[in-house]
Amino acid sequence: MMDIWRENVPVRFGSIDRSDRLTLDSIFSLFQEAAICHATALGVGRNAMAQAGRAWILSRFSLFVQRRPMYEEIIEVSTWPRRWEKLFALRDYEIRDARNISVARGRGGWLVVDLEKRRPLRAQTIMETMPPNEGINALLSGPAGLQARENLSKKMERTALYSDIDYIGHANNARYIQWIQDVTDMEILTNANQIRFDINYLNEVLPGETVELWTAPLVDAGNTAESAAASAHEEYPRSTGAAFAYEGRRLGSDKAVFRAELRSGG
Repeated sequence: MMDIWRENVPVRFGSIDRSDRLTLDSIFSLFQEAAICHATALGVGRNAMAQAGRAWILSRFSLFVQRRPMYEEIIEVSTWPRRWEKLFALRDYEIRDARNISVARGRGGWLVVDLEKRRPLRAQTIMETMPPNEGINALLSGPAGLQARENLSKKMERTALYSDIDYIGHANNARYIQWIQDVTDMEILTNANQIRFDINYLNEVLPGETVELWTAPLVDAGNTAESAAASAHEEYPRSTGAAFAYEGRRLGSDKAVFRAELRSGG
């Protein structure tokens, strides 16, 4: 049984922005692909789960980017299961550079979902068969739970179309990150070296559904994600740059489909 999945990949042209550095959504895509490969190697991949009428669905994710890798840089992407907390199956992620220095760390909370009923099942049964990897932590806590924010402003609408939908039939988790990037000031993202990011996926977005994207600057230092990030790892810095809250809502309603918070710095 492969306790930790590791793969070396180059930072490709389609994964960078104007600064020649890896983008946030590309990091999510790298982590997603590594997790899929590892789950398959562990016997709980897409096909095995589908045969049992189940699927893995990402529910929460917390990420800290210490340094964004450059174009053509060779990086090591790794991922490993950790344990479970209530309904969540926890999985850690890391990117290291050629000097074996950690440049990005994350932790995701996954749900095991009944595909027919679209309801979560207990993750413990599956996670008990996985490598526990005790003491091997990308983060020491998280992923963070995010509270609803007030005084958000609507920025745009996005309809879930063909390129947004994955094999389960809903918007893929990395697409939400692209939507968030598109309502954030381009210069802030381009100039950011360090990024702290937390997202909660609250409701699935189906083909043809339209999501209103709302955002506002974060000005309070004691908010949920800030506290979670500070306690998650001693190397997490306090915010030194811009900070924003985001919420996606179903068109014409107050029902949130995701909440997220982003802080840039360094």
